[in-house]
Amino acid sequence: MRDEGRSGCPINATIEVIGDRWTLLVLRDVMFGNRRYFRELLAASEEGIASNILSDRLKRLVAAGLLSREDSRPGQKAEYRLTEPAIQLVPIMAQLGSWGLRHRPTTRQLRVRAELLEQGGPELWAEFMDELREAHLGIPRPDPDRPTATDRLAQAYAAAVAEA
Repeated sequence: MRDEGRSGCPINATIEVIGDRWTLLVLRDVMFGNRRYFRELLAASEEGIASNILSDRLKRLVAAGLLSREDSRPGQKAEYRLTEPAIQLVPIMAQLGSWGLRHRPTTRQLRVRAELLEQGGPELWAEFMDELREAHLGIPRPDPDRPTATDRLAQAYAAAVAEA
């Protein structure tokens, strides 16, 4: 049975799932940083997420159907993967980044990917979503010979870091 939420409003229903700061940042790190393990997410957090908050957000994201958790055997780490509903958040994440570029102070290194996503628009977002489907869901990309959006984002970031 679906949780009805506070109202039937689609915006409210979305905010109830992804509306806090940490949830979006965890999704960002899995989506754009390819961080799939608790320790990776904790150690590489730009914002310094606390372990108890990360643990809580991962549980919430799995319960909401935005992440799947590959159960680990003893001695193995649990792996988190994006689900299709999470992958469909790429355009929203790109738009959030675009808004931040225009209205908030940012650093060159951390803004470069948002700039590339903004410039690439829906075509780049669709390519990136196909790559996420391949990496997280095992669905092959429609055009595997095409250079990846992931590589372009990584190269732009590496160039910005080298300039700093």
